[in-house]
Amino acid sequence: MSNEVAELTLLAGEEYIELYKVLKVQGWISAGGEAKHVIAEGLVMVNGEVDTRKRKKVIAGETVTFNGESVTVVAAQ
Repeated sequence: MSNEVAELTLLAGEEYIELYKVLKVQGWISAGGEAKHVIAEGLVMVNGEVDTRKRKKVIAGETVTFNGESVTVVAAQ
């Protein structure tokens, strides 16, 4: 379990990234179907609260946590 929080920068022009894609981009899950399953099972948290919405729009400033790892989404510069 890591106490460090990584950053995931949105691409220029993007306002959000879908929750299941965060898991894939971070390499925490290898496939979208698997990501959707762990989200539905309540194993993923957004801002410290369980979120079961697979396509939840994660915006800059929000933190996603799965399996002891966290990442904060940041806006493109």
